[in-house]
Amino acid sequence: MGRTLLIGLDGATFTVLDPYAQRGVMPFLRDLTASGARAPLGTIMPPLTPPAWTSLMTGKRPGEHGVFDFFQREAPDSEYYAFTTAQDIQTPTIWSLASDHGKRVISLNFPVMFPAPAVDGVVVPGGWMPWRQLRLGCHPPGLFDRLKRLPSFDPRELALDMELEAKAIEGCAEEEYAEWIELHTRREQRWLEVLRHLVREEPHADLVAIMFDGVDKLQHLCWRFIDPAFRPERPSAWEQEMIDRCEGYFRRLDATLAEIVELAGEDVTVVLASDHGFGPTWDLFYVNAWLEQHGYLAWKDAAAAGDAAAQIGFAQMTRHIHELDWERTVAYAATPTSQGVNIVRRAPGSDTVMAPERRAALRAEIADGLRKVRNPVTGRPLVLDVLTRDEAFPGPFRDLAPDLFLALDDGAAISILRSDTLWRRRERPSGNHARQGVFVASGPDVPAGARLGELSIADVAPLVLYSLGVPIPDDMTGRLPAELFAPDRLRRQPPLHGAPAAPPPVPATAAMTLDREEESTVVDRLRALGYVE
Repeated sequence: MGRTLLIGLDGATFTVLDPYAQRGVMPFLRDLTASGARAPLGTIMPPLTPPAWTSLMTGKRPGEHGVFDFFQREAPDSEYYAFTTAQDIQTPTIWSLASDHGKRVISLNFPVMFPAPAVDGVVVPGGWMPWRQLRLGCHPPGLFDRLKRLPSFDPRELALDMELEAKAIEGCAEEEYAEWIELHTRREQRWLEVLRHLVREEPHADLVAIMFDGVDKLQHLCWRFIDPAFRPERPSAWEQEMIDRCEGYFRRLDATLAEIVELAGEDVTVVLASDHGFGPTWDLFYVNAWLEQHGYLAWKDAAAAGDAAAQIGFAQMTRHIHELDWERTVAYAATPTSQGVNIVRRAPGSDTVMAPERRAALRAEIADGLRKVRNPVTGRPLVLDVLTRDEAFPGPFRDLAPDLFLALDDGAAISILRSDTLWRRRERPSGNHARQGVFVASGPDVPAGARLGELSIADVAPLVLYSLGVPIPDDMTGRLPAELFAPDRLRRQPPLHGAPAAPPPVPATAAMTLDREEESTVVDRLRALGYVE
């Protein structure tokens, strides 16, 4: 059984990668795709980083693995939220399943990996953890001190330092763009050096995985310089510089991918996937303003709400706790990223739990009303459909999800802020997450040039386990994409199946504890990328 290499490209989309590959900016990706198979990769809804990568790592949907957003409801009947961590993943991952079956693992920069799972191998978490906690986040103990000896090792750039990274999505000063792009180019070279070192230290690792998130970061800020359809027809000198710098990032990324595949060695199965796609976003729908206009939501006095909000900690950061009048509110949207509406558990002005019949009637009323909301410019629905949590998030953990999920029109996003208008159109498009990501695979018995129909992000985990010779748990939603392989492969190596496994225990010594500065830093980073307001 050969080595499996899993490469994650956060937010990658073929609408961006293909033009770069065709123009020779990404020749390695072009050749890798030609030597293997490609497919569009349908992600979960909403197409959001923490639940999407968790679905890729578990082969399950959010209602089955327990991660729904950057912020997790503390309990099904709570209006309070906390930052999502690995402790919220309620099912095994490819890392623990591979390790349990005697496979050695290297996992770098994947989100929702802190506290790090105690696998047989090494884990350096990434995503949204503060850089000061990186020592605690590395597995096994002592790994951080070994990595510190690397010439370019810099935890401030590997993890999270808002002083280096945070540049607002809207209104970012022109003089800040260049360094922000270069930061992500430089940051991914630091991750490459870590990978080089660990592959030398772990020459027999069976599963080698690394995720690069610069694709997502650049597309959020620089979509008009990256997508050929939105580039300026007559760019100014500064705009042309940004176009060139973005192209330079993708050129460097392509060289990095080439080196990683070479490091993995012979007889390697390469799987490249993104957590979601990307596209332009124009329209903003103020869902709490709609709920207010229709009598489902009421705000407190603005000044009092602001004073309360200034005192809250990170675990209680969502505005709704302090800004809503709970005597008069029956429904609200807690976070823009969830694309959801929550029905209040208790009847307004009472300690009595709202009757199930009343909650069901409210869900139906609100869903029906939201489906009628139209874009005043295009006449199209802003909300294409509204699903109950049972419909959108089936599984044992669905009660942690919003009561209603809003499927938005392409290019639309949600705001939870107070507003005198229900809708706003941006002056120019920025980049935002889209449903369809990318999948590329190459290796033994993968036919060259194969073009597959859409796969599910949940199909990646069964594929990785199959390539390692590890049994695929029977409770995985994802399927092994048998069409990826030459016909005799499955006869020579029939897939193994196993009983559902319990999630691995979370290390007791590694709890996510953030001081006030770190709490603010995490929220600021999410705000800078447009995830919170």
